[in-house]
Amino acid sequence: MTDYRIRAGEVNEDQITASLEQFSTRFPSSIYLGAAIAAIVGSLSLKIAKRDRDALFVGQWAAPFLLLGIYNKMVKQHGSDAATKHSEGI
Repeated sequence: MTDYRIRAGEVNEDQITASLEQFSTRFPSSIYLGAAIAAIVGSLSLKIAKRDRDALFVGQWAAPFLLLGIYNKMVKQHGSDAATKHSEGI
């Protein structure tokens, strides 16, 4: 059976990804959690104001904010480009 898994260092990230990660890691993870909570509260407020479509639209922002927070945390802990980390001796 052939093993198709990618191992650390086999694929390099591009410079756009690296620059975005460098920028996004400056933000604490609690910012993303706060944004998700704000989206939930905003959605609830819009629902109370009988603006159902707007409430649904804003409420759907919570999941992407949480996913961005998870991605941010993973990049801070593990990095994204193992080849660069190993070549720099980190």
